[in-house]
Amino acid sequence: MPKSLDELVKHNVELRPFNTLNVSARARLFAEIHSVADLQQLLKAPHAPTEDMVVLGGGSNILFAADYSGLVLHMAIQGRTILKENSQHIWLQIGAGENWHQTVRYVVDRGWGGIENLSLIPGTVGAAPIQNIGAYGVELVDVFEELEAVDISTAEIRTFTKEECHFGYRDSIFKGALRGQYVISRVVLKLDKEPRLNTSYGAIRSELEQRGIEEPGIRDISDIVIDIRNRKLPNPETLGNAGSFFKNPVVPSETFAQLKKSFPKMPGYRVNEHHRKIPAGWLIEKAGWKGKVIGNTGTYRQQALVIVNHGGATAVEILELASDIQQSVSDKFGIELVPEVNIIE
Repeated sequence: MPKSLDELVKHNVELRPFNTLNVSARARLFAEIHSVADLQQLLKAPHAPTEDMVVLGGGSNILFAADYSGLVLHMAIQGRTILKENSQHIWLQIGAGENWHQTVRYVVDRGWGGIENLSLIPGTVGAAPIQNIGAYGVELVDVFEELEAVDISTAEIRTFTKEECHFGYRDSIFKGALRGQYVISRVVLKLDKEPRLNTSYGAIRSELEQRGIEEPGIRDISDIVIDIRNRKLPNPETLGNAGSFFKNPVVPSETFAQLKKSFPKMPGYRVNEHHRKIPAGWLIEKAGWKGKVIGNTGTYRQQALVIVNHGGATAVEILELASDIQQSVSDKFGIELVPEVNIIE
């Protein structure tokens, strides 16, 4: 039985426990969703407070700039189900509220390949398609089959194929044309029974060499990615952060060639024939921000791309620091950094 509206909706809820930046903000209305029926009950209710609604998963990619006057939906739909399989693939359906990393380890434990490079990415499964999460040469789109989402205006369930999601670099239709129109409830991944490993990133290859692993398996790759991420990124349970605060900028190849003349050591990765991706962390570090502490906030000492909360930092402090970093990078390189973190005004 779905819960009643009074059971679902809480008032004046502190959001600090629900965001990994550990920033205080309050939601005027808050609902934790454990089933599609709960979600539909809420959306169909007379005077449902859906005009001003934010969907929250693990809170690992969000910053509330101030108290939120609308409704915060915390997605907690659980469950992992094999929909079908053949000799080569498994189609796994996963609830939107499942923890992403725990899902990766669940998949790795069963010997299924495809998402081992995405180990230790924070957040929930439902949030993964929204920005097409990616790391170490792999993106969600590579294993994505379809997702189920609920239309906020009608409460009807719709299935989206890979093509309909319009995936791009850290992007999808849910960040663009359909932003704020659907709530993702379940995701289906197509996984390999005979894994095809991606060791294209130098950091993974060098770790394999150091460990003397000549024929790695998916667990080796997952373990290595976890170790690399733990070295580069702080644990949000001990130091508030939202991972990479900015996207890696993609520039035309001609622009990159010009920049290389002034900055010969600038790294760049081929996106396609006409574009290169430049690590934002390198730009921020060369602009002098790595390890800086300003009041209660700053950048992580081992990765300039990560803005951290040393304790008690406000959203205003974090946004001012982010703005100063953007200005410095623009002044030095002529590149405009765009936040990867979802900033809620």
